[in-house]
Formats: sequence, structure tokens, C-alpha cells
Amino acid sequence: MKKDKTDPVEPERKKGALRRIGSGMGRLTRAKAKFDMPTVRQHDTGLKIVIATDAWKPQLNGVVRTLDTLGQILTSFGNEVLYITPNEFRSVPLPSYPEIRLSLMPNRKVANMINEFQPHAIHIATEGPIGRAARRFCKRRGHPFTTSFHTRFAEYANERWKAPVSWGYAVLRDFHKDGDTMMVATPGLIEELKERGFSKMKLWTRGVDLEQFVPGDRSLLDRHERPVFLYVGRLAVEKSIEDFLELDLPGTKVIVGEGPQRAELEEKYKDAVFVGPKYGEELTTYYQGADVFVFPSRTDTFGLVNVEALACGVPVAAYPVRGPLEILEGAPDGCGAMDADLRKACLAAWEKRDPEACRRWAENFSWEAATRQFIANLETPGFDEEFWLRSARMLD
Repeated sequence: MKKDKTDPVEPERKKGALRRIGSGMGRLTRAKAKFDMPTVRQHDTGLKIVIATDAWKPQLNGVVRTLDTLGQILTSFGNEVLYITPNEFRSVPLPSYPEIRLSLMPNRKVANMINEFQPHAIHIATEGPIGRAARRFCKRRGHPFTTSFHTRFAEYANERWKAPVSWGYAVLRDFHKDGDTMMVATPGLIEELKERGFSKMKLWTRGVDLEQFVPGDRSLLDRHERPVFLYVGRLAVEKSIEDFLELDLPGTKVIVGEGPQRAELEEKYKDAVFVGPKYGEELTTYYQGADVFVFPSRTDTFGLVNVEALACGVPVAAYPVRGPLEILEGAPDGCGAMDADLRKACLAAWEKRDPEACRRWAENFSWEAATRQFIANLETPGFDEEFWLRSARMLD
């Protein structure tokens, strides 16, 4: 086959078959047509923002709800959001965790989607195949991008596959180091990640949909012996659900969610009520009907479900760890309890519960404020915070 004159020449040896295939794939997936960064006139039409994520519907977790709500609010202000998710690609289930899909060979399609959309900003939310494809695009083009730290994959990999935590954080540091900003949910987590060698971090707090999650009719769970202690989330080993299920508590434990541990937990804890995943208004009715929301995880970065429970007037019981610490810090009595002894936290939350105080405290977590913070974090050289907020039509 005739050699292309534009191909690099190796004086000493020929390329092997694998290297030739790799070079060909690189040319196929390389980002193409140029597009411009936004101008000072862009605020007339709003921003076009790409959100690249490996976590998406039908998964039920805080990352998906965070990104979905972010897009809804951005759109409501007249911006345009393109989600790049596993739903756009052929995928395979993550071993031992089939709810998470790994996209196959996404580089070329991701590049095409971004080029066609011509965004003003690119945000990479996860470190999986789609996140890496978007990062590859940005690095090849020299296009600014931001990332966010949602999940403690280092600890999860250690729990599931015994991979050293230090290895996991080394991979995460390498992924995030080339972005302009890594957005992190709490000040405490920022300090922790600094100690692990991360840099260029900014705060992006979380919010709650205060119109969906409201106090209401509690009758759904009246058929169970009270008090009702509720868990909502993935049923997976890293969530430490057994810490909750093993507790000697009065009343009933209700578990909302799906995950790889469900069958094992249902078989082992027959006194608990497993109802599967719930969404939308049905999920809200489970929060409303509960007496205490229990959050046994020690590894979450925030725990959006805690704020959803509070918004429905339900106090939170948790370990004193990142996420619950920031959510309950400064909260009035009646909003919940934290203790290294989770049983004590559950009983204290039940005895001191104050639904009205819970709701008032949850109102501090506005999604509109969180979205303004996200937009301000898009700041890149030459475009200050005011420019981004004005462009996104989110200046007061």
C-alpha cells in the first residue's frame, strides 16, 4: 500500500499492526471544524453548554438528579444544554454493577456531537469512557473545560475490588489536572482533596427541588409499624446499608432503591421492607411518609437525598462524615442527629424531630443559587464571572 506523504516517518523501524490501528483511530476521532469561544454579545442568546456524563437515567442517584436539575434550570433561563450520556452509545454493564453502563469506543461520536453543537462551555461530570472522550477532545483542541468531583471512586474500587485507595486517587488526579476548574460539593471535601494533591478547585454546592420535595400526606407508610426509618439510594456495598439494617430499632425499616446488593440484603434482612426504585411524585410520598431518614454511607461527597428528606420535613440520622456534616452544620434542633453510633443518631433524630424546622433548613439549599455557582465556575482566561452569569441570563 502506498504510504501517505503526510504520515510521520520512523527511521529505525516500521510501525506494528496495533500501532497502525491506533494511529488510524486517532485520525478518525480527532476533533475537526473550529468554533469560537463566546463573545461579549453572547448574552443576547444565552449559552450553549455541553455536559458529558457516564451517569444518566435510568440510574437513580444523586449525580443523575444533580445534572438533570442543573440542565432544567439552565434551560429555564434561556440557555441550551447538550447531554452526552451512555444512552447515545453501545455499552456494556460494569462488572458487578450492571446498572452502570460503560460506553464502547465513544471518541469519534463524542467529537462529532461537540463539533455539531458548537458549545461555549464544556463540563465533564464523570471520569468514565464518555468523560474521557470529552477530555480527549478538549485536550486535542486546547478547548477550556471544567470537571466535577461527584463520587469517591477510589474508595468504591477498594470496597469492590480491593484496589489500593492511593492508586484510585492517582487516576483521579490525572483525570482532573488538565481542566480549568474541578467543582467540589463542600468546603470540607475541598480541604481533604487538597491534602491528596488536587488543585484548581471551586465550590459547587447542591440544591433541592423545593417544589417537588415538600411535606405532605404521610398515609402511604401508615400500614407499617412506626416509627418508619427510611433509606433511599443505591443498594451497594459502598453505601454501608448493612450498618443500618443491622440496627436494633423500633418500628420499621423501609428501603427504596436498586443495586447489586438487593437480592442478598432482602434474603438476609427479612424484617426490612424493600420496595425497589421510586421516581418523581412517588419518591416524594415515601419521604413524606417516613419518620427518620437514615444515611449510613461514609463515602458520599454530599448526599443529596439528605436534603430531599429535610425538604419533606423528615430529620436525618447519619455518621458525622463529609456530606452530612456540611448539610447539618448549624441546623436547628429537630433537623436530625449525627453520631459514630448510628443507632443513637437514629433514636435522637426520632425523639427530637421537628418537621417545620427540617423544611425551613432545606430551603437554604436553593437549586437556582447552586446553578449560579456552577455558571460562575465556568470562568476561563478572558471571561470573568460576571460575563458568564450575564451570558447565561442569571444576573440578578
